Amino acid sequence: MTENRQYDHEYKVQAVKPAKETGQAKAAKELGVPKNTMYGWVRANRLGSLGLGAGSQTPQRP
Repeated sequence: MTENRQYDHEYKVQAVKPAKETGQAKAAKELGVPKNTMYGWVRANRLGSLGLGAGSQTPQRP
C-alpha cells in the first residue's frame, strides 16, 4: 500500500516553477512527485488557487 504524502504550500509553489519551464512530467519525475499530483498543482496555479510567491527555495531532488 502506498503512503499518502503531504506537501506544504511552499513546496508546491516551488515545484510548479520548474514544471512550467521543463514540462510537468519531467519535473514530477525529477522531484519524485506523482505526475497527477504535479498536474493538479499546475492546474491550481493556473486557476489562481495556488499563488506563486517570490519563494527562494527550489525543491530538492530525493
